[in-house]
Amino acid sequence: MGIASRYAKAVFDLAKEEKSVAKVESDLEALTAVLKESADFNALIQSPVYSRDQQAASVAAIAKKMGLTEVMTNVLGLMAAKRRLFVLPQLVAALRDAIAADKGEVTADVTSAKALTKTQSDKLAKTLAARFGKDVKINAAVDESLIGGLVVKVGSKMIDTSIRSKLNSLQNAMKEVG
Repeated sequence: MGIASRYAKAVFDLAKEEKSVAKVESDLEALTAVLKESADFNALIQSPVYSRDQQAASVAAIAKKMGLTEVMTNVLGLMAAKRRLFVLPQLVAALRDAIAADKGEVTADVTSAKALTKTQSDKLAKTLAARFGKDVKINAAVDESLIGGLVVKVGSKMIDTSIRSKLNSLQNAMKEVG
């Protein structure tokens, strides 16, 4: 069990005990957004240049401004004090997985050549739910190099119906013949 998963288990257990899992889930959305959008925040959690005190003070101020729960704020402060902020992205992922497992959900990472419409996304979620027997939350991404089709990852299973992969396998088959 890695560092991030130990912190995630602790946060999840505390949130469950306090019946604040939904609030922690909204914290995760906010942290995911800041990790994606803020180069300064990423530099703060990754760089060894900042002292423990600087990281702790910065994270406390950021958590307050973001309105994070007390549990999440305290864990971020502890991670700063222990010089473990660099595992924050993995903590967010592990905590999201723990919450989803508790709800009986599974997350599907779906990559498509162009953005899925709401109807397409709902239909795909319904199809995947029937196949996996759990509620499916779609985590969509766009990769134009796929040309068309989808790449769907659910847990350790991957379904690749992209035109790019079909062209690659055709190219490999032609190399074997020639």
